[in-house]
Amino acid sequence: MTKTVDINWLCEQIGDASVKGITLAASTLIREGRIAVGMQMPAVRELAEKLNVSPATVSAAWAQLKKQKVLAGKGRSGIWVCGDTVMPRPVRFEKIGNYGDNIQADLAMASPDPALLPDLRQAILHGLEAPQLNSYLREPISPQLLAAVKPRWPFPAEAYLAADGGFDAMNLIIQTLVSPGDRVVIEDPTATRLLDILDNVGAEILPLPCDDEGPQPAALAALLQKRPVMMIYQPRTHSATGHRVSQARSAALAEVLAGDKALIVEDDGIGDLSAWPLYSLGNYFPARTLHVHSFSKAYGPDLRLAVLSGTEEMVKRIQAWRNFGVSWTSRILQNAVAWLLCDSATQRQLQRAREVYGARRRQLREALARRGLQLADRDGLSLYIPVASEQFAMITLAARGIAVLPGERCSLGNKQFIRVSTAMFPEAQLDAIADALVIASGRERAIHADL
Repeated sequence: MTKTVDINWLCEQIGDASVKGITLAASTLIREGRIAVGMQMPAVRELAEKLNVSPATVSAAWAQLKKQKVLAGKGRSGIWVCGDTVMPRPVRFEKIGNYGDNIQADLAMASPDPALLPDLRQAILHGLEAPQLNSYLREPISPQLLAAVKPRWPFPAEAYLAADGGFDAMNLIIQTLVSPGDRVVIEDPTATRLLDILDNVGAEILPLPCDDEGPQPAALAALLQKRPVMMIYQPRTHSATGHRVSQARSAALAEVLAGDKALIVEDDGIGDLSAWPLYSLGNYFPARTLHVHSFSKAYGPDLRLAVLSGTEEMVKRIQAWRNFGVSWTSRILQNAVAWLLCDSATQRQLQRAREVYGARRRQLREALARRGLQLADRDGLSLYIPVASEQFAMITLAARGIAVLPGERCSLGNKQFIRVSTAMFPEAQLDAIADALVIASGRERAIHADL
């Protein structure tokens, strides 16, 4: 017979009856072996009543431990301990790239082509000239980088902070401003790692449908009725679908958001490689908009640099949380990026990179169109391809030595799609890859059924 954890004893171990406190106390007891694997946890309502909290608080704590594969079960079957290793991991992201040994064309990661990135030698030498070099002064952003980014920022912001890449900036924002159980609206699909970050913090994710112009205003209005603390979206070229947010759509979203208090987080992950202008909601709501601009894809992933902006109060909170760890981003790298932003030769090279990426994307899109598979003309380092079945598509492509990103990695909805990187597309394999993608999409089967 399964042993149930004594409810009175458990309540004595929980000093803080918040979601975070219950999660921490339970995970510690399980990790230390004081609650053994296989034991049943007390009923949610009974524990909530003993702790004098709502059942939703206990449910949110258990949901967090379920995501960490420590608890399992639901409903009448109850909740039991299924593991004793509490180790949060970016599960979706870690699955990317695990496609076996027979892959000849890896089109899963939409990473920049090293041949199209600027030469960093001169930039790094300029970075070494930082007057604050080797100082332990915890300044949020170097004066040189601040001077370079402010004129190009999409709206006048109160404060800026340099971070170690776009996802580091997003993680800092979410870890600081989102608590376990908080509701967060995010585009569906979105970046894989953003879903992992939200899962890790224990947020309740509210998927926001998009179309060719970005998040749908009516869907956003409906989700705002659930009182989310934050909305996250990509304000121009989208990493998964390639769509962009038009000026008219930005204005429509602002109209919907005007009656709400949710924070707005803009994740400009593709940054300067985007072919489109950026219409920031910070122009409407500067006091509750956090904007993140990543420089990694355009200038080099080893620079590990992004800048975020927000109000003075929000940036101070993020900086305070960051002081538990690295405290500041390398001034050498900050000032190297500042130099690249002001260097005319680098900016000309960046324009050439946009053109090359666009040509590679169009080349594959046109090859698919010749085979009867018509796709929207979008932007970015990849193609978004709707398919009849993701499972069929992945098996079909893997059998032909081709790896792509399945939609399940970056989506919470039912849409079946794959994302195919075009950033370093192997031109010699164009026809073979296009043939395989048409078959994988289910389009060829539909054509034969019509004949």
